[in-house]
Amino acid sequence: MKNLIKLFLAIAIIFTGLTSFAAGGYFNPNLDITEVRASHILVSSRKEALQLKKEIKNGEITFEDAALRYSQCPSGRRGGDLGYFNRKQMVQSFADTAFDLKIGEISDPVGTKFGWHIIKTTDKR
Repeated sequence: MKNLIKLFLAIAIIFTGLTSFAAGGYFNPNLDITEVRASHILVSSRKEALQLKKEIKNGEITFEDAALRYSQCPSGRRGGDLGYFNRKQMVQSFADTAFDLKIGEISDPVGTKFGWHIIKTTDKR
């Protein structure tokens, strides 16, 4: 009987610990997401990226048209669409941003060794 009580106490402690761990904001809901589909616009300067994001946000140009017109990446011809990728396929700062965005959300400029990116996550799976 004592062993059964110890087992139940251990389970309760573990469950309580996991619950407070998740409630404390330490649980990352994106851990079950294995791939995202994202588009991006690649430009050479942060200033240019900020200006493009402002124009997109103000409705002066669509994200896809901006990618077609200004992106230095070949994906610009497809409106910036990169298709699906996992975290290991992209530079870490790029992947982290794409995975953290909500679907349809556009990032602030993200700098990498390739230049400055504006990222739009279009799907998660």
